[in-house]
Amino acid sequence: MSGKQGIFDSKFRLILVAAKRARQVQGGAKPLVLTQSRKPTRVAQDELRAGVLPYEIIASVAPDASVESSEESVGE
Repeated sequence: MSGKQGIFDSKFRLILVAAKRARQVQGGAKPLVLTQSRKPTRVAQDELRAGVLPYEIIASVAPDASVESSEESVGE
């Protein structure tokens, strides 16, 4: 699933995307929108509101069955 217009399945995901983008801006990435703020967190929020910040949800990978069985034997 990918989104471009601020459509998130949870507030938690919205915060994760905004925090990651704020770190990028703080590291020197140029803002994707015109904004009055110099604060990286505000810039990221403005980008999300404008719908110009693409993101992609990557499905989690199920753990290997052999790893699970070896973890159980270690605990015994």
